[in-house]
Amino acid sequence: MAEIELSVLAGQRLNRRVGDIETMRREVATWETARNRAGADVTWRFTTDDALIKLRRLYPKI
Repeated sequence: MAEIELSVLAGQRLNRRVGDIETMRREVATWETARNRAGADVTWRFTTDDALIKLRRLYPKI
C-alpha cells in the first residue's frame, strides 16, 4: 500500500522539480491532508486465490 500511495503522490504532486526541501514538505503535507480527508483507499485486485496460483512454486505446501 505504501508503494501505491507514493506512486500517487509522485504523479499528483511531485511530477515537477521542487526547489527546496521545505517546499516539498509543504506540498506533501497538503497532499496528505487532502488525501486523508477524501478517504482515499486502495482496491486490491490480487486475491489470495491469485497468490496461491502465482506463487505455488515458492510455497508448494500451502
